[in-house]
Amino acid sequence: MREGKILLSRRFQTGYEDGKYSIVAGHAEEGEPLTQAMAREVREECGIELEPEKLSLKLVMHRKTDRQQVSFFFTTEEWKGESKNMEPNKCDDLSWFLIDELPANTIPYIRKAIEYYRQGVNYCEFGW
Repeated sequence: MREGKILLSRRFQTGYEDGKYSIVAGHAEEGEPLTQAMAREVREECGIELEPEKLSLKLVMHRKTDRQQVSFFFTTEEWKGESKNMEPNKCDDLSWFLIDELPANTIPYIRKAIEYYRQGVNYCEFGW
């Protein structure tokens, strides 16, 4: 988050929700704590350096698509560096958007997660 804006990336050639906006996201590797995974994914995807201990867990979402997943949403307002697209083969736009003016093509569960975040909700279910 920065000055009422959220950093979103538009998926490209990934095979999942291509052409739609998402937050910076990924999966924890075996034996990797979630905060370290988040810092790693942010560095890999947009070149920003985060301190894992400065991340704040805002929402846990239990969601169902073709499988069940639990997603953890973190925020931070402190980082080093400027955002840049580090994965042009997976992302064709990386931009800051006003949190109350998300692009129409935002992935539905991401839109819902941001809505819950704005409401102060810390747990939700999606797709059931």
